[in-house]
Parts: sequence; C-alpha cells; structure tokens
Amino acid sequence: MDSQTSQSSQPSQSPHTFQVDLRGLVDLLSHHLYSSPKVYLRELLQNAVDAITARRAEQPGAPARVRLYAEAGTLRVEDTGVGLTEADVHDLLATIGRSSKRADPIADGLQEVRSDFLGQFGIGLLACFVVAERIRVVSRSARTPDAAPVEWTASDDGSYTVRTLPHEARPEPGTTVHLVARAGAGEWLTPGRVLTLARDFGSLLPYDVRVGDEAVTDLPAPWDRPYPSPAARRVALARHCHDLFGFTPLDTIGLDVPLAGIRGVAYVLPSAVSPAQRATHRVHLKGMLLTERAEQLLPDWAFFVRCVLDTDSLRPTASREALYEDETLAAVREALGEKIRSWLTGLAAGDPERLAAFLSVHHLGVKSLARHDREMLRTMLPWLPFETTDGRLSLEEFALRHPVVHFTRTVEEYRQVAPIASAQGVGVVNGGYTYDSELVEALPSVRPGTVVAELDADTVTAHLDSVDAAEELALSEFLAAARATLDAVGCDIVLRAFHPLSVPALHLDDRAARHEQARAEAEEQADDLWAGILGSLRGSAPRARLVLNHLNPLVRRISSLRDPELVGTATESLYGQALLMAQRPLRPADTALLNRSFIGLLEWATHGDSSDFDDAGESGDSGTTDDSTGGGF
Repeated sequence: MDSQTSQSSQPSQSPHTFQVDLRGLVDLLSHHLYSSPKVYLRELLQNAVDAITARRAEQPGAPARVRLYAEAGTLRVEDTGVGLTEADVHDLLATIGRSSKRADPIADGLQEVRSDFLGQFGIGLLACFVVAERIRVVSRSARTPDAAPVEWTASDDGSYTVRTLPHEARPEPGTTVHLVARAGAGEWLTPGRVLTLARDFGSLLPYDVRVGDEAVTDLPAPWDRPYPSPAARRVALARHCHDLFGFTPLDTIGLDVPLAGIRGVAYVLPSAVSPAQRATHRVHLKGMLLTERAEQLLPDWAFFVRCVLDTDSLRPTASREALYEDETLAAVREALGEKIRSWLTGLAAGDPERLAAFLSVHHLGVKSLARHDREMLRTMLPWLPFETTDGRLSLEEFALRHPVVHFTRTVEEYRQVAPIASAQGVGVVNGGYTYDSELVEALPSVRPGTVVAELDADTVTAHLDSVDAAEELALSEFLAAARATLDAVGCDIVLRAFHPLSVPALHLDDRAARHEQARAEAEEQADDLWAGILGSLRGSAPRARLVLNHLNPLVRRISSLRDPELVGTATESLYGQALLMAQRPLRPADTALLNRSFIGLLEWATHGDSSDFDDAGESGDSGTTDDSTGGGF
C-alpha cells in the first residue's frame, strides 16, 4: 500500500513548454492590442532611446544618436546605445514577453535608472512584425567591448537564427535594426511616412533623432521656450495649438507641476462643447508620444480645454496607447485641475474682460466646477450668467435686486410663470438649465443672508390680485361650468386679476401635481391589480389650475356667455392656449381636448348663432379693440 502511495505521488510525466504561434500572436497584436500599425515605429524609437539611456547611465559622455533610413520597402534604424551580446540576444530577443528593463541581465547594476526607460512590458521588436515579414538585428555591446558583434534574424513564421560577425561588421557599440516590409504593408516603410511618424512620436525625445538628414526632435518644447514677452508667448502657443489641434485657442494655461513630473499647456476651446463629450488630450511619456486620446487626464468639469504635456511619472497601459488608472494619475488629475482653477481665479481678479469672453462660451464648465467648489462659486458669483425675469444676470446682481431669490427647477415651469411673475414684481431665476438650480440653492452658503425659495403654483397664485367677492359670486355659474369642463383633465379653475392684460389665462402646476396626473392616467389604463396598487398611492397634492385673468377683455366676454356648450368649448380653448404658451408637453387627453375645442369653434363660427357673443359684448367691455384680447378668438 505504501509503495502504491509513493508511486502515485510522483509526477506522471515531465512538464512541457508552451508553443507560441507567432503569426497568430502578431494578428492578435495588430487587431486587438494596437490601434494602428504605426506603433511599430514607436517601438523602434523606444528601444533605441532606452538603449542610449542604459549606456549613458554607465558612460555619461557616450554619443546619443538615432538614425532612420527608409527606401524601397525597407527600413534601417541605427542607435549608439548599450548594445547586446550573443547571450543577451538569446535571452531577450528570442523570448517573447522578456524585457531588458525587468531585471538586470542587460542592465546589471542599473536598477536605479529603470525609471528613465520608456518600455515597461517587453513586447519590443514583436510589434514590428505587424508591418515586416523579416527583422534583422546587428548589435555590439558597450559593456563587453571585446565581444564580437552578433546578428539575430527572425521571420514572421516564428523561426530565427543567431550568428556572430567579424568586428569590422559593427566597429562601434550600438544596434542596427533592419526591417523588410510584409505584403501590403510597404506604405508604412516609405520615407515620407517614416518621417511623419517619427516626428509625431519623437518630437520631444531628448536625443538627436533624424530620418535621413531630416531632424525629428524639436526642443525645447513650445511651452518651455523663452519668449520676449507674455504676448509673444501667447501668439507662439496659439500657433502651436492650431498646428496640433486645428483651432486657435481663446487662451492658454500653463500646466507645469514639477513634483508630479508634468510639463505642458492647456488650450481653451474657442467654441462651446457638450459636457457629455469626452475631452481627449495629447500625452508624451519621457518625450515619446504615448497617446493623442487620453480621456481621464483632467477632471470631468474641465471639458473646455485640450492639453498637450510631457510626463515622467504616469504609467502606460500594456499597449502604451493610454494611461493606467492608479493613484498617481488621480493625484495628477487633481493637480492639473487646480492649475485651471487658479487660472480662472486670476482672470476674475485681474482680467475681467478675458473672463467675460471665456464665460460667454464656457460658462457651463465653470458652473460644473462651482457646484462642488464653494470658493470657486464665491469667486465666480459676480460673473456667471443666469436667465432671470430681469434679463441675463449674475446671481450676485440678481440677489441685490430681490430680497427673495425665487427659482424654478425646469424650463417649462419658468416659461409658465416668467411673464406673470415679472409683471407682479417677483424675481425668478430659470433653474431648468444644467447645474443652475443646484447653484441657486447653494447661494446662501457663499452669500449669507440670502433667501432662496423654489417658486411653485401656490406662490404665483398668492401674488395675483383677488377678484372682488361680489363679482366672483356673479360669475359662479360660469365658473362652475368651466370647472366641470376641465375636471376630466385634472385641472381646477381660479379667477384672478393680473398683468399683463394680454394674457387671458395662465396654466399652473408643480411637480407633485404632475406626478399625481401621471399616476391617475396609469391607474385608468392598468388592470384591476395594478389599478388597486396605484390607487393606494393617490396623493393629496393640489391639482393643476387654470388661472383666468379677469382683467382680460376676452375672458370677461366668455364669462358672460349663456350657452353652456359654448362656455365649455371656450374654456377648453383657453386651457389649450395656456398649455401651448407654457410650451408644456401635451398628454393624449390634452391633445384630444385641443382638437375638440378647435372643431367646436369652427362649427360655432360657421353654423352658430352670433348673438351669443354680440350680447356678451354689450355686457362686457365693448369699447376694447381686437388687439387687446391677447391673441384670443
């Protein structure tokens, strides 16, 4: 039994090594990891720059050159970097996923300079198979000067050969990479394309990089260059923005954050953009372009700028085409947001004209920031524009004019009450636009003593003049008929006297009333079970109301009608017109009522007895002209 146990504990067979289908892996890279074949050139530049960085860590005076030569479907890349020995070639180039920056087979004793390398994932030359069918590398080590140059040649079928060469084949340390284009990929190795890609990826690299005789690097970066004056700096950066992003900025914001290793500039967009549109930014990592579409670099509220910057602290993702979301990126995001806050504060303190020009375009972004930043709200209070019954004003100016700052939560509610409230001297802010109601409610926190109140139907009605009791009693029969007409649509009738005279009727409701209407409609259409459930949810909120203007000549004439059917049609017409004036969405019942009242008026006009209105005109204000009826009938 013991012998059986001992035998069963032994492995049945020796372990095996995974076999890699290189062509399948290249297809995976080209279709799923990398966004475009153009990244092959970034990988070549990155390897060359890292090799030079490694050599200079040991030999600070070593040459730092990268040369690219493209012709007839081939590309040659030469660098003066640290180079490779034959052992390095077998260990690094022939092992997929191995990185010379991970441990120290090639960088013995250089762990302290690892952060200076661009590459972090060891994919290296494998990306070149996206455009090349064959790669040939000739290298000579700077660490082992006596070692012979070594040649590594690989094909996209997964095979490779290694051989040593005579010393004269590579007299100086460094590496040369030769690519031969695969079928259909020759355009990626043309001189013009190589130069364009090299400048795009490597314009900020710290070494001498050239394609043939054409310089690739353009240092110092535009934001690091000295300028004779601030105006000259703005002009130069505006030109850089136009060349890079295609627009001339409203302004530029410096983004230097030395502690985070950030240097760059933010360009303010000249036209408004939607907050839902994700801003994309251009990020270089140690001089090498990482991505043109970094989305998470700035806070969400800063959607009105486009950035270009260089960093040595942020981590790239595996494809090196995006930023890795970690604590460092979160800290950088907050630091860059603070730079933009400081710029806004500086404009408010010293350049109100530029601030006004900025806010006329991008007030939405500043409002988004001010929601969560009370200090920014306090700073921007005299400048942020709001739609009010007094015109377009800042909250600061509006609060100085009105002891109570009334506001509505929706644009529809504001349209309902704005003309009437303005005529009654009640100040109202339209809080229906993005962020506005939140900012109005936050007003007392930055302006102590300010009274803020949401405007509802009861408040509006309370500001309207009551009608003399005797007059309202005389119209009781008309009011009863009007109430019966609108009961089906859940609306009450109220008689008031208000200005302007041209408004015959005002439709008022609030959110509670609309919720109750929606519940009642759902109850009518539901089966017995759901009707019972919805019935139990019935609220006690007041219903919507149609406020008739007793000062309006048309309303006075309608209130004197004797025909109950005509009274109902006229009341429905006033209700429909009030809904349309408020620009409220129409329910199916409202649409049916509008159609019914329109047809009823046409039938009365073509077949009815005009004596009803003639007699009513005698008891009303017969001396009023048609224009004073406010667009009635």
